[in-house]
Amino acid sequence: QQQPESDWVRVGLAGCSNLTAAVVTNPVDVVKIRLQIQGEAANRTSSARYAGFIRGLATVVRNEGLRGLYKGVVPSMMRDGGYGAIRVGLYEPVKRLFGETDPANFSLWKKICSGAVTGVLGSAVATPTDLVKVRMQAFESGARYRGTWHAFVSIYAEGGVPALYKGIGPTVARAAVVTATQVPSYDHFKHTMLSRGLLKEGLPLHFLASMFAGLMCAITTSPLDVVKTRVMNQDTVGLRGAAYSNAFSCAAAAIRTEGLTGLYKGFVPNWMRIGPHTVITFMIFEQLRKLVGIRPI
Repeated sequence: QQQPESDWVRVGLAGCSNLTAAVVTNPVDVVKIRLQIQGEAANRTSSARYAGFIRGLATVVRNEGLRGLYKGVVPSMMRDGGYGAIRVGLYEPVKRLFGETDPANFSLWKKICSGAVTGVLGSAVATPTDLVKVRMQAFESGARYRGTWHAFVSIYAEGGVPALYKGIGPTVARAAVVTATQVPSYDHFKHTMLSRGLLKEGLPLHFLASMFAGLMCAITTSPLDVVKTRVMNQDTVGLRGAAYSNAFSCAAAAIRTEGLTGLYKGFVPNWMRIGPHTVITFMIFEQLRKLVGIRPI
């Protein structure tokens, strides 16, 4: 059994691995955000110019240069460093609270509950950085915010601390589903392969397990991700004003104006981000654990 004193080391390693994944996948995240907000009822004045992931990627590069693909990378690193450290790093300690003594023989539903708990905790802490990331990635023009600090100050000026936590409802809901899907999927797939003797502990197993976890995560979270992005991106000052009173009104507006497919806008880039993000996170996390002498997940 792992020693409790390794828990804080694990949290730090999880933060490092998630931060690295955030940097690598930021270009995909920018395109995903643009796809998710175009066509929404609150933004009808904007024409739909991001026709799919590849064309969207080309549009960003053509209009904003390569730097456009790394908009919001600083708050993204801040967000994933803290959020990832908590949701992934505390997953195993929370499993112990649910009675885990042997990771190879622990019920799936308890793994899911453990993931949901750490996802909620992580997102509650990281919501302000997530909000800034979405705002900075959503706009082509650099006129909205001069930088990360200016974004924090400007949003705070809109309505104080509550303004920094706009969208916390769908953010927490998404985080609970993300972590309850992603981390337990990796954990369960991996130990199923090991117990059946299909694969041994190592990079090939880590890669396959993380690919599976990324796919499951994209399927379950895409609708929540669309709602979270749109709620966070809406203005509370200026000409546009707040278009959604809550997450449910946002989801209803999307279905009413765009159909159910509106909730899966940006699915491909979402999967293309979550997949590599999950692979990078878990493969680096496992290698860092090995380096410092902590047993694998």
